Amino acid sequence: MRRSRFSEEQIIGILKEQEAGQKTADVCRRHGISEATFYTWKAKYGGLEVSEARRLKALEDENTRLKKLLAEAMLDNAILKDVAAKKW
Repeated sequence: MRRSRFSEEQIIGILKEQEAGQKTADVCRRHGISEATFYTWKAKYGGLEVSEARRLKALEDENTRLKKLLAEAMLDNAILKDVAAKKW
């Protein structure tokens, strides 16, 4: 997945500019983003503070790591079942 050129802090700052009363089109033009990107960010980060966004990112990273561990454990389990099922 492509990494964003904006950090969570910057994204929240951009969203707060629009919430302060500036037009969405002006904010997007100034920062060089599309309105679709702006609304995607608003759906994900709308109403969050910087500390909450950092916590969200940490939880997403931990969730990804745990999913990988679970997939590996399930694969090992399936291999062991196949080996145990064979008749020597």
